[in-house]
Amino acid sequence: MSSHHRHRAVLVADGTRPRLSGELARLEPVVAQHLDVVGHVLDLADGMIPDEAELVVVFGGDGTMLRTAHLMGERQLPVLGVNLGKLGFLAHIRPEQLATALPTICNHEARVVDHLMFDCSLMRGGKVVETELGLNEASVLAGPPFSLIEVQLYVDAELATTYSCDGLIVSTPVGSTAHSLSAGGPILRKDLQAFVISPISPHTLTNRPVVDSAERIYELAVPEPNEGTTLIVDGRPLANIRSGDRVRIARSKATFKLLGIPDRGYYRTLREKLGWGGQLREEPPHS
Repeated sequence: MSSHHRHRAVLVADGTRPRLSGELARLEPVVAQHLDVVGHVLDLADGMIPDEAELVVVFGGDGTMLRTAHLMGERQLPVLGVNLGKLGFLAHIRPEQLATALPTICNHEARVVDHLMFDCSLMRGGKVVETELGLNEASVLAGPPFSLIEVQLYVDAELATTYSCDGLIVSTPVGSTAHSLSAGGPILRKDLQAFVISPISPHTLTNRPVVDSAERIYELAVPEPNEGTTLIVDGRPLANIRSGDRVRIARSKATFKLLGIPDRGYYRTLREKLGWGGQLREEPPHS
């Protein structure tokens, strides 16, 4: 692109939340100073990203970013997230920073960081009955009547282990700071090409989280599921799991493209969002 080219942007917010759509309207003139606004998406369930759009500006929190990734499907555009939520691991630009962040994009100073996405398929009788593109994680949850289930983990068709647990999470690095972290899983740096498998409330403490390459194929099987045992992708139920089903998880050709602003370091984000290490001191304390 030439230096005279103005990038074409679509603005996205959750139209069911008046505060978020109101912030979009308030900040649109700021965006329009630097980018050509070619559309708005306020319906995160059935909205359409215009074909002419080159990047997406999302107003909301990480949940809105996640839903925007689903909305884009296989055609993932670079995304800038304006954080109107709480944590903001993905949407990390504050509204007051927008006017200074946008010129870095126009001047080609912003980095596009590709984040791992996955295709999750439910196999039944040797056929794919459900499939979903995911960014955070695929989870098998025990469900009602809430007794422990046994989940078999296969890696490249080889049985790795069987977990006796309330559920199992297969997470990307992006998802490692979400459901996986709350279940005791490790944090994976966002640009790693790996999955982490974390059991939820495992019956034995010998079952620990496992990290392995994104180049492998992961399959989950539940020989004796509960009535309510469910496959969930990025927080959304995909299907109930029956005996004999296989959940297949593999890296997708699509990647989530996050626009990174130069002054935002990864560990700085972790410190701020997770409250690591108490307060940082700029100078030694006085005696």
